[in-house]
Amino acid sequence: MFEAGGSPRAVLTLQLGSYAGFVGAHWWNLQDAAWCRDSEAPGREICPDVLHRAGRTLGRQETYTPRLILMDLKASLNSLKEEGCLYGDMKRDTSVAWPGNLSTHQEDPPAKNLFLQDLSKLEGGTSSDGDFSPRALPLSKDVSQLPKQLHVSQKGHQLEGSVQVWSDYLRVHLHPRSIFMIRQYNYDGESSQLEAFGQGESLLHNSTYLEELEDRLHFYVEECDYLQGFQILCDLNNGFSGVGAKVTELLHDEYSGRGILTWGLTPIIHDVGVSWKDFYRLMNTVLGIVHLSTHSSLFCPLSLNGSLGLKPEAPVTLPYVHYDASLNYHSSAILATALDTLSAPYRLHSSQFSMVQLADTFNSSGRKVVAAGAAVPFPMAYGQSLPDALCSYQLAVPWTPLSSCGEQKDSCCFAQSVVLRGIGKENSISNLPPGSQPKSALHVCETGEEVLGSYLRARCPGTFSSRKHPCPNSTTVITCSVQCSQQFI
Repeated sequence: MFEAGGSPRAVLTLQLGSYAGFVGAHWWNLQDAAWCRDSEAPGREICPDVLHRAGRTLGRQETYTPRLILMDLKASLNSLKEEGCLYGDMKRDTSVAWPGNLSTHQEDPPAKNLFLQDLSKLEGGTSSDGDFSPRALPLSKDVSQLPKQLHVSQKGHQLEGSVQVWSDYLRVHLHPRSIFMIRQYNYDGESSQLEAFGQGESLLHNSTYLEELEDRLHFYVEECDYLQGFQILCDLNNGFSGVGAKVTELLHDEYSGRGILTWGLTPIIHDVGVSWKDFYRLMNTVLGIVHLSTHSSLFCPLSLNGSLGLKPEAPVTLPYVHYDASLNYHSSAILATALDTLSAPYRLHSSQFSMVQLADTFNSSGRKVVAAGAAVPFPMAYGQSLPDALCSYQLAVPWTPLSSCGEQKDSCCFAQSVVLRGIGKENSISNLPPGSQPKSALHVCETGEEVLGSYLRARCPGTFSSRKHPCPNSTTVITCSVQCSQQFI
């Protein structure tokens, strides 16, 4: 369907489930916004080709779309078309062989919110049948339309009241082979829901679903010059944990030697106390962690829910972020922001780590389950240097756990990877006047990466620490940590 070239160190992303769709929509919007912002910036660190693929439509239009397979239930797309809009200019065969009278029943398409309407206007309007017109779509690496794109993304749309599903705020265009709908179950309603691990696991025992998934995998994998691995975003609390178990097993068997990094996602749970729902959620989570970690190179649960168990706890609080815990739209944005930084080590132009090598730094002793934490934003005052900011966190690290494992005061950390982004070179090292007495060992370091490394060695002596200090042009200062500890052993 496309004429596409291979991409170095390519990663194929799989999103399994509704909440994975919420996180993924924010994730891809972030990638798109970063491309718009940094397209002409010198020294850009993140390599977009790791996650995206270049191609051409049948009309010879250049495209640049996510290398993505997305699985969700029917009715979760709202106004988004399953086949996307890249082929909206193709002529449809409307001829009918039936010679008798015909009765046509047509349902009005779901209404787009103001955000999607603005994007439609930017992209050249709509055709007579309501589809996007692809002739003016800013889909390729051509940067002529990027300032307008960025303007729309930065416009103050209040989507809290209009977002029902993840597709209500997805601003990027997907390849026709990306969306894989499961029509056997409903997205909402009281019946025919994908509620149990066994239901999800049995889906891929169905030859139709399995063959369709394998076909899409082969389509993306075979065009890559070098595939470093798979990045999986999977719901843990519902039946998609079973889908993820079979998907990771398939990838482990068919693509041995490739990295499989799995992020188990759980939304903030509000209906705690309903016994059968609590039971299903707990069993799905436990079975999901066991099976997903078994067939993954590395598994990390991500959630702002206070606990993954039956005991209800308050949602995670971040000191400098105010969010509505009742909205998946909000909580998923925080997790996507953290994931964007956590995944930076294997997406850099200058990266010395592949997904497999990153996983090997954690599971050298057979440990595959890790915990994540983030400081969004990093607690650093305007004009302050990185050594000054870190010196105020000698007794506790500045990041907050995002894996529903609570504070890890009594846990022994064996290995960790810490990424700090958004700090310019001028603030990465001490800004004391020449000849001044250094306040600490951090103030004599010559680079930001040395400052971060010195801090980690002092905080966690004897722990293997990988640190990255990429993207000085990033507008948000974020630090994220992934560590292997006794919490999950």
